[in-house]
Amino acid sequence: MDLSKSSEYNKTKSISFYLLIAGIVLVAFNLRPAITSLGPLVGFIQEDVGLAHWSSGLLMSLPLITFSVMSPLVPKISSRLSNEKALLLGLIVLLTGICSRSIPYTFFLFAGTLLIGIGIAIGNVLLPAIVKDKFPTKFGLMTSVYSTSMGIFASLASGLSVPLAEGNGLGWQGAQMVWGIPAVAAIIVWFYLQKYNRNDSAEVKNTNLVTPTKVWSSPIAWQIAIFMGFQSFLFYVTISWLPEILHSYGMSIETAGWMLSFMQLVGLPASFFIPFVASRLKSQSWIALGLGICAILGYFGLLVSADHYPILIISIILIGLALGGIFPLALSLIGFRSQSAKQAAELSGMAQSTGYILAAVGPLFIGSLFDWTHVWSIPLITLIFVATIVTIFGMMAGRDRHI
Repeated sequence: MDLSKSSEYNKTKSISFYLLIAGIVLVAFNLRPAITSLGPLVGFIQEDVGLAHWSSGLLMSLPLITFSVMSPLVPKISSRLSNEKALLLGLIVLLTGICSRSIPYTFFLFAGTLLIGIGIAIGNVLLPAIVKDKFPTKFGLMTSVYSTSMGIFASLASGLSVPLAEGNGLGWQGAQMVWGIPAVAAIIVWFYLQKYNRNDSAEVKNTNLVTPTKVWSSPIAWQIAIFMGFQSFLFYVTISWLPEILHSYGMSIETAGWMLSFMQLVGLPASFFIPFVASRLKSQSWIALGLGICAILGYFGLLVSADHYPILIISIILIGLALGGIFPLALSLIGFRSQSAKQAAELSGMAQSTGYILAAVGPLFIGSLFDWTHVWSIPLITLIFVATIVTIFGMMAGRDRHI
């Protein structure tokens, strides 16, 4: 009888293990599409609802503002509920936001986007904590897996949005609702997992007891936070406005959406391999320099490529490689520059909360620049300048030092 119970227990544990991996991947699927699907559809939304460029920029910046506010609060929520229950709550909030944002009224657009930001913020903070808790010896591998999963669905959302809206007759509302399907799947899986994974992460709880003075006063921590913030600035501006920039060059909006998808697919190999390469080096400054140069050249090429299609394609490839590699590098630096798991959690909270404040400025600021100038050259010059800042602070944060 005892052997039977032991066998049943091991079978349940094995199923839960593989389901946990599937659950982590499903959560990763949900952390970008609700944002990356919006850029290609923003023209339809503006026409239907009557939003100015600055309002559209605010709509795309709102999730990032929410990230910066919510990130320090998520560990407190998880300490009360458990990581699994808090993540399940975040997925439910995300699905509610996706449904709300599909209602063609300004209030529901912004209210739904706010809920989407809250749901994704919970996933952003808790997913690394759950991976660290459940796969402590495979953290690098699982980080590569879920960051690449994020990139795959982010690119699919960018490319499929316009075909779903126009080709399938769903409209921009239906095209948004499609991305609620992965959220439903993740909710089902995590509803099961939260029953069988009741072991709260001690590290998440203990971060509330650690004084933040040392991290918040550390130059290295600020270098990582600024690096994280401005790379997010580049990513979310590009996701939000690249289709409109390409459309202004004469490309159809559907093709522009697929070019955004192509840009993100190009970055997937970098997203997967950068954490492995970086973990084998004491200093990651040269990686930051290489990725930064790709970003600078890519945005410069975009600036001068209006009538040169080959240069345009090369520029998008360079931007894709840069953005695909810089984000996992920023996540890796949080671990490399910390001396303990508690300190890593504290640094992660600081980097995400302060970093996303910078990121939130991006789409709104660039949209406003276009409204003022009615050309994309000034916004692109601004992106070249920001890419230079990312390069400098990435090299500083990449030095072999600790907090």
